[in-house]
Amino acid sequence: MVYFEQLKESQDAWEVCAEALAKGIYSDDHVKFFCFQVLEHQIKYRHGGLSPAQQQLIRETLMKWLQGQLMNSQPEKPFIRNKAAQVFALTFVMEYLTHWPKFFHDLLSLVGLNPHGVDVYLRTLMAIDAEVVDRDILHSPEEVRRNTLIKDGMREQVIPSLVESWYQILGAYQQSHPEITCQCLEVVGAYVSWIDLNLIANDRYVSLSVVSLSVVSLSVVNKTKLVESLCQVLQSAGFFNVDQEEDVDFLAKFSRLVNGMGQSLVLSWTKLAKGGAVKEAAEALRALETKVPLLLQLLVHDDDDISANIVGFCYDYLNVLKQFPLLTDQQKTHVEDIMLAVMKKLTYDEEYNFDNEGEDEAMFVEYRKQLKMLLDRLAQVSPDLLLEAVGRVFNNTIQRWQTASFMEVEVAIRLLYMLGEALPASHGAHFSGDTAKTSALQDMMRTLVSSGLSGYQHTSVSLEFFETVVRYDKFFLVEPQHIPIVLMSFLDHRGLRHSSPKVRSRVAYLFSRFVKTLHKHMNSFIEDILSRIQDLLELAPPENGFPALLTSDDQLFIFETAGVLIVHGESPAERKQALMRSLLTPLTDAFRLLLAKLASEREEERQAALADCLSHAVGFASRTSKAFSNKQTVKQCGCTEVYRDCLQTFLPALSCPVQRGSLRSAVRSFLHRMIICLEEEVLPFVPAASEHMLKDCEARDLQEFIPLISQITAKFKVTRDLQEFIPLISQITVSPFLQQVFMPLVLAIFEVLCRPAEDNDQAAALEKQMLRRSYFTFIQTITSSGMNEVLANQGVENVERVLFTIIQGAVDFPDPIAQKTCFIILSKLVELWGGKDGMAGFPDFIYKHIVPACFLAPLKPSFDLTDAQTVLTLSECALTLKMIHLRRGPEFIQYLQQEYLPSLQVSPEITQEVCQVLQQPDAKVLKNYMKVQEGLWNEASIVEYQVSFNRPEASSVCW
Repeated sequence: MVYFEQLKESQDAWEVCAEALAKGIYSDDHVKFFCFQVLEHQIKYRHGGLSPAQQQLIRETLMKWLQGQLMNSQPEKPFIRNKAAQVFALTFVMEYLTHWPKFFHDLLSLVGLNPHGVDVYLRTLMAIDAEVVDRDILHSPEEVRRNTLIKDGMREQVIPSLVESWYQILGAYQQSHPEITCQCLEVVGAYVSWIDLNLIANDRYVSLSVVSLSVVSLSVVNKTKLVESLCQVLQSAGFFNVDQEEDVDFLAKFSRLVNGMGQSLVLSWTKLAKGGAVKEAAEALRALETKVPLLLQLLVHDDDDISANIVGFCYDYLNVLKQFPLLTDQQKTHVEDIMLAVMKKLTYDEEYNFDNEGEDEAMFVEYRKQLKMLLDRLAQVSPDLLLEAVGRVFNNTIQRWQTASFMEVEVAIRLLYMLGEALPASHGAHFSGDTAKTSALQDMMRTLVSSGLSGYQHTSVSLEFFETVVRYDKFFLVEPQHIPIVLMSFLDHRGLRHSSPKVRSRVAYLFSRFVKTLHKHMNSFIEDILSRIQDLLELAPPENGFPALLTSDDQLFIFETAGVLIVHGESPAERKQALMRSLLTPLTDAFRLLLAKLASEREEERQAALADCLSHAVGFASRTSKAFSNKQTVKQCGCTEVYRDCLQTFLPALSCPVQRGSLRSAVRSFLHRMIICLEEEVLPFVPAASEHMLKDCEARDLQEFIPLISQITAKFKVTRDLQEFIPLISQITVSPFLQQVFMPLVLAIFEVLCRPAEDNDQAAALEKQMLRRSYFTFIQTITSSGMNEVLANQGVENVERVLFTIIQGAVDFPDPIAQKTCFIILSKLVELWGGKDGMAGFPDFIYKHIVPACFLAPLKPSFDLTDAQTVLTLSECALTLKMIHLRRGPEFIQYLQQEYLPSLQVSPEITQEVCQVLQQPDAKVLKNYMKVQEGLWNEASIVEYQVSFNRPEASSVCW
């Protein structure tokens, strides 16, 4: 999965996935699924940057994959077909209006009536509906405009063909393939809301499918009448008298029918109201509101599936009411009844298994999300009514919480919690502004924290209590006198020491949030809190057979909380240092003992457990540093020495011969934090750390190490202006270090890149490509950070080796991202060393290697100017030539005229033209010229490549 995430982020690795899908290279279902995911990511987030050829490749890939499905004896797994349909739909959305107007024609021509093809075609139509039509999905204004254009285009061009294909599918598979018939009916149901009804509501379809009976109306008014006549039939048959004891399966279907009728009436009212048909709109509204009693009966039904089926109608009805400035008494009654129904249905069942949540529990959680959506909409319709209703339920329940069931208590607190989003406030400022709202919320919060409710012994109530306390943590800024009692509930058996691991885990996180908001009010409690959580800060060694109260992930929050309390307290720096040392010393002491055990341990499973524990120790120490800020720095708090000691303790783990990966990762992360927190104090430790991290490296180790060095370089870089005014600054410290670590890092990279790999090992090839990019980015960071002496002081032979790799990166590898970086480096080096007083011998290197690279890189067959990244590479190439002219002046023009361009057999006329363009002040002129004139460099020029481009020997740098 990590590998496929890398593929997603890669600029061109998606083409590997496209090839795998088109050719059916892999048989593993998960690999095929991930290949579609990579393709989906490329289309969704990078489609605009793809060249026409790359967009065509995607289209061809999808059609080749679909063609393969027609020939397979067995269809792909449903999850693969669904993902393929999503990718087809995304491509359609991106290209239908521009590059692929024959999308449906191509699809239908290919699949015909092949059942496997028809299945993918129908899934694709449903995916397109989800992308373009589904009103439950939020779209930006731009996406709404695009979707409208797509629907208009489909109505004009393809809808009749699609409708005909559905007719053929229903006729062909009604008896033999019921699943395809069901799929097709779902498609008809989805599309019928926005296409011409005449296409469906005709004799052909009526005779073929009962589904067509529900859409025989040809206008909004007729549709309203149709629903009303259908309701009369149902009501006269007694269907509106919903009985809790009736057949649940029947009521589930009936509730879906009522939901559809209700939403149809809402849609009719919306269209009529917008169209100014006042009388017809009033009639539609009356028809709509007569269905609300039935809606309520179904909404409060004991069976959640039946209730869930009617939520759409309920939501749409509330959306209608939201548009009225004033509600009628009847409408207010409806709103209050819906509120009470939502509150009732939010309540847990007694059968809910909190200790072992399964599928039923997961379904209820999802159902609760739907109810929350209704509550939010109720708040938009009438915030005052909602606040009053919640306050009434909350206060009535809390007054008798000792005798109330856990379901009642939980839902009462839950409603208070949900008001935080239903009645939003900027930055959680619920206790300022509107007096009525703030007063009601403040009263409920005061009741909650002073009622003793935190001691209710049920997991759901405990969790809801702490969630609500933290959601409204700004209440305690208004009434800080309640902080001590709530703090105790966090720290004792009600919170961090609760009998439920689930509660303890969540409270660890919530406690950290609580402290971060209110630390200014906790100064007098700091040392008491630290004392009470002392045992929760202990590192649990693997040989300890007793289960810890908190997991290592939970402990991270406790360590961060302890750090915040110490750092933001009002104690003097000496006391802060002592507290921080007492917090971190047990970690470092345990670390030394465990590291010694790990070095002598032979059993692999035990080694892994020890390494895991060591990594936790480093992670805990690192987490405490998150408490520091620009105002409260490590130095100001007197904690520099404490963290320096930690660093000294952790660094020996880098030389441990076993479990190198996890230990290096942990220490490297700590170093990243210390570069931020300790600044120049960290630099003496980095050379030795780097030496250890560069031993026995893999490509991924180097990829993760290079950002560390780049961070150091960027952190301590010095501009020329600063050098003139402040000569004794960080660069004096960091530059020698970079000079010391530079070649070991470069050689380690070379060694990994030279390792042989199998031709079809795509993962290894991708890792090498990413490492090569990281390497060039590292060189770019060095050259652009005012530290060019780091490279210059590596000795002539080493400098030459590095320079040749940059030339190779600019020309030889079909990776425009790396090429662009290489030309940026070359341009910077020309600026730094290409003048009269530059590095000895560098002008000769410019003429022998950099100039040919600039002219010959665009000659490579892989240099595709339809690719956006390649265009950027060409721009940097042009800027490099401009920089050479800037630094070498007429000498450069003379070299081009008399030596280089004639050696490429370029005509005198073109040579003169190139030199004139080069001397134009605007670099865009040269860039545009190179882009237009690329074709003038004939294929014969490539033959001159070996002559004009003096490449290093293969033994010098092996890539």
